[in-house]
Amino acid sequence: MSMKYESILVAVDGSKEAEWAFRKAIEIAKRNSAVLNLVHVIDTRSFAAIEAYDRSIADRATTYGSDLLKEYKSTAEAAGVPAVNTYVEYGSPKVIIPKDAAKAVKADLIVCGATGLNAMERFLIGSVSEHVVRASNCDVLVVRTDKGE
Repeated sequence: MSMKYESILVAVDGSKEAEWAFRKAIEIAKRNSAVLNLVHVIDTRSFAAIEAYDRSIADRATTYGSDLLKEYKSTAEAAGVPAVNTYVEYGSPKVIIPKDAAKAVKADLIVCGATGLNAMERFLIGSVSEHVVRASNCDVLVVRTDKGE
């Protein structure tokens, strides 16, 4: 049985593991002539308290996410991915990635790094990638290394 992915969702946050996931997703998208959907989720819960002191934090987070996605999109296009879409979303990555974003792009594969930038949240309530694996309705590839590109 030959499985062909058509719509791949990649969660990126600027971490090295997300970069590895992105690189692997490029190769999968090229092999399958799939659409590559890049999502950066701004976890609004993490800066709600800070915003009382610094109102520009949301704007800076949005600018960072947009710039990151622009860079990833141009890299994917230069590598030969036929179609690349980008999305900045707001909320909990644990909900947005496996449910909202995956449904919106009709993802049949989600690719994410094993760990991301938020080590404290991972310690307290578990990793985003672990939650994505449990909550997704499609295949999930959790990337742990930069090997195999």
